[in-house]
Amino acid sequence: RENAEPSEQLQPVPLVAVIVTLLMVLIGAGYLLLSESFGRAELGDRRTLADLSAAGGRTAQGSGGKQDGHLLFTANCVACHQANGQGVPGVFPPLAGSEWVKGSTHVLANILLHGVSGEISVAGHVYKGIMPAFGHLDDAGIAALASYIRQEWGNGASGMDAIEVEAARKSAARSTPFAGGVELKLLAEKPVAARQR
Repeated sequence: RENAEPSEQLQPVPLVAVIVTLLMVLIGAGYLLLSESFGRAELGDRRTLADLSAAGGRTAQGSGGKQDGHLLFTANCVACHQANGQGVPGVFPPLAGSEWVKGSTHVLANILLHGVSGEISVAGHVYKGIMPAFGHLDDAGIAALASYIRQEWGNGASGMDAIEVEAARKSAARSTPFAGGVELKLLAEKPVAARQR
C-alpha cells in the first residue's frame, strides 16, 4: 500500500500569540507617549535646538574677538566633565569644587596646555586616566576656557588672562602630559621666580 501524498494545510497563527503581540505593541506605544524624555539630565548635555541656535551668535574661537569660554568648554570638555561640571563618577573627575580648578592658575594653565596621564586625586576621590592636551588652542582661548570653569558651578575663583597662559606655555616646553597629581603638585610648589626663567 502506498501512503497518500502530503499536502499543505493552512495553519493560522494561534489566537493567543496575536493577542500577546497586540498587547505588547499597545503597552510600548502607551509608554512612549506618556513617559518623559529619556535619560538623566545630570549625565549629559540637555540643551535644546533653541539653546544651540542662540549660542551660535556668540563669539567662538578664531573669530578675532573675545572668546567664549562656555562654547570652548562645550566643544572640548563636556563629553567627559559633563555640562554640570560633575564629571562621571569613577571615570572622569568633576570640575565643580575641584582643587585643581580653583587653585593655582599656573597649574591649571599647564593642565590645559599639556594634559594629564595617570593617577590624580580630585575632591577626595582618586581617578586614573588620561586628559588630552589642549595646546592647539591659542592663549586667549585657554584663558577663556579656564576662566569659565573657574567661575562656573559655584567655583567662584578669579578668571585667567592670556598673559598667564602665555607665561605657562613658555615656562614648560614639554611634549608629554603631566604624570598625574604628583607631578602637578611639584609644579605648584615651584617658586614663581623659577617659573619665569
